[in-house]
Amino acid sequence: MDQPTSGAGPADEADGGAEALGRPLPEGVRRRVIALVSDAFGGLTVAELPAQLRQYARFTPTRRAKFAGNAMAAALESDALFRQRIGERLAQSQPELTGALEAGSPPAAADPLDVAAAAYVLRPVGWVKLVESAGEEVQRADAERADEETRRELDHLREELERARAHTRAETERLRTELEAARKEAESLHRKLRSALSEVKRGEAALRRGAAEADTVRAESAAQLSAAESESRRLKGRLGEAEAALEASRRAAREGRSVEDMRLRLLLDTVLDAASGLRRELALPPATTRPADTVDAVEPGRMSPKDIAARALSDTDPALLDQLLALPQAHLIVDGYNVTKTGYPQMPLEKQRLRLLGGLSVLAAQTGAEMTCVFDGAELAAPVLLAPPRGVRVLFSKAGVTADELIRQLARAEPPGRPVVVVSTDREVADGVAKAGARPVASVLLLKRLSRV
Repeated sequence: MDQPTSGAGPADEADGGAEALGRPLPEGVRRRVIALVSDAFGGLTVAELPAQLRQYARFTPTRRAKFAGNAMAAALESDALFRQRIGERLAQSQPELTGALEAGSPPAAADPLDVAAAAYVLRPVGWVKLVESAGEEVQRADAERADEETRRELDHLREELERARAHTRAETERLRTELEAARKEAESLHRKLRSALSEVKRGEAALRRGAAEADTVRAESAAQLSAAESESRRLKGRLGEAEAALEASRRAAREGRSVEDMRLRLLLDTVLDAASGLRRELALPPATTRPADTVDAVEPGRMSPKDIAARALSDTDPALLDQLLALPQAHLIVDGYNVTKTGYPQMPLEKQRLRLLGGLSVLAAQTGAEMTCVFDGAELAAPVLLAPPRGVRVLFSKAGVTADELIRQLARAEPPGRPVVVVSTDREVADGVAKAGARPVASVLLLKRLSRV
């Protein structure tokens, strides 16, 4: 047979076709054949490609090997012309390997997979043997590689086992140490428990002794109480005897009193005669002031709140309030919200207070009377920042105390006889201050008087 040059001729095709693989192409050889065909694929025109491979003509070698591997393997096996063209491209890219295969002496240093893949494409004489020997070589290499990996895995597992054993020994030792510590702690706790039980027993015994001592003390106290009661009865008897003796002494003193009275009368006459002689010697003038003149009272012609009330004035006449405030040291106490809610209830509480206090300030300046205005602190959502006007005392009731109670306290605080006027239409307030000696007037009276300010 003639030596082929650039590719397999018809005669060679006939010779190679007589040979056939007795088993499937080894997987390693198959992957190398697909890679070889994918690389040579790009050197062919679309017309030179089998119809089923033309759709992969524009793919890169990597994508072509990935998506058209099975199709290229099938075309290479069934299409001799396609295989011949791939062989020509292989001869151009690897002329040394191709020439050696065609000469029947593949290079010993070449990769068996490359030799088998090239032999499968070129189909020289003896290519089946080359492919099968390459497959066996690959299987042997895979087996050796698997054995090596198995040995490495076994060594790794042995190392892991040794580390696990060492860790187990260390963990066992640690647990043994912890167990020993726990055992010692349990023994210590048992000793403490026994000691605590002993303390409890001693405490119970002390408690029983204390109870017995308490019973003894109670018995002694009962005996002492009985003795004290007996002594008290004895002392009461002696006290009765002493009282009887005292009464007897008093009777004896009354019987002898006439003598003492005579002596006292003689001494008093002596003192009076001596005082008369002293008055003559000093020539003192007659006294013009009597002790009765020093007693503070309402003299005839001076009016009191009751005298003012007795005059023929209406309870709503502002002149009545003027007469009351004209009394000496008069004190006007005003129920603030009672007056404002009677006169101008539509205004906010703040403006009600300001309007009333402004009128009272002018009234205080006109009359000179002391004035106190009381507001209920329960009406406030927050503390009031208020500067009292001149001449007017402003008070808010404390929490839990109503303005009515505060007004009654102010009325009771005044000395008897001082003119105190309370402005409120609340009947309970009026009755309470009247009992304290104050003169209640209606809120309308103050409103009318303030309207003239």
